[in-house]
Amino acid sequence: MQDITARHFAERLERGARQAGAAGFDGLIIAPGPDLAYFADYLPVTTERITMLVIPADGEPTMLVPALEHGGAAGTRASGAIRLVDWADGQDEYVPAARLLRAEGRYAISDATWAMHLLGLQQKLPSARFAALSHALPMLRAVKTGDEVDRLAAAGAAADATFEDVLRLPFAGRSERQLAAELDRLLREHGHEQVDFTIVASGPNGADPHHEPGERIVAEGDTVVLDFGGLLAGYGSDTTRTVHVGEPTDEEHEVYEVVKQAQQTAFEAVAVGVPCQEIDRAARRVIREAGYGEFFIHRVGHGIGVTTHEPPYLVEGEEQPIEAGMCFSIEPGIYLPGRFGVRIEDIVVAAEDGAHRLNNSSRELHLVG
Repeated sequence: MQDITARHFAERLERGARQAGAAGFDGLIIAPGPDLAYFADYLPVTTERITMLVIPADGEPTMLVPALEHGGAAGTRASGAIRLVDWADGQDEYVPAARLLRAEGRYAISDATWAMHLLGLQQKLPSARFAALSHALPMLRAVKTGDEVDRLAAAGAAADATFEDVLRLPFAGRSERQLAAELDRLLREHGHEQVDFTIVASGPNGADPHHEPGERIVAEGDTVVLDFGGLLAGYGSDTTRTVHVGEPTDEEHEVYEVVKQAQQTAFEAVAVGVPCQEIDRAARRVIREAGYGEFFIHRVGHGIGVTTHEPPYLVEGEEQPIEAGMCFSIEPGIYLPGRFGVRIEDIVVAAEDGAHRLNNSSRELHLVG
């Protein structure tokens, strides 16, 4: 796996400035969170003390940091490309913050910015205009470089290995919460430094796409949806597989095969230049024609990178064309209220020759004990 170096961060800063200018902004304002980690290799503990990276469309990237946190900001791989400006406790931090911006400028600002900081900037710069970064430049982090794809592939392989291991565990007689804890443990054993979610949705709970694992005991005859992921080497994994405790009914088998075909059809629809919504339409068409259209109740996919959910979103109305290097999930599902659900999810990367899966564990219906 290729190292991410100071050069990569310098290129990201340059690309951010270029895209800001092309979209008519005077620059980007980046707050602590995934955007700051991406551009500045810096992820401080978020507090009431303002940390703010300004990437001007024309000029030197500058980051305002609390003086007591200067050392951490100066020790990153990106520090050589970013000028640091300190502010001290007791000082009005919005005065030096305002000096980094144009009084009548137009800026795209991180979604993760605290409201108190945005309001502080607006008070000092009443003529400046601000737009949410995800709306203004939704594709800013969407196209991944080779080093990023390598990390996403490693995270996907670790999630695959986690699934292979969990199949060896007993399901019947254990609670959803216990099985979720096993998924957490296995993800960490396979290299994840952070686990974001471990959904275990058994029986009727499987009809809730975002079910929180609880005390329900998994039993013979249950369909169980397993959706899990997190961060490995700073990049996300997110995969879903559906298993069955014992032999499935004919209906359960039929629903599973419809979802599997929908997932494959959507995968085959991925091509550079195709609007994102067409991938959703491809999966939805299969499910609708099988008579289950009303039970596919969420978008077919989302982007992934330094966060497990980010643009692009593969959903009706999203006309953004797919570009080579975009990485996103394909995760159709059918959810029958009060009965069971089925979802199959892989992360894929778009390339000039189509899509490539970053999850390669079996998509067959596995029977567990």
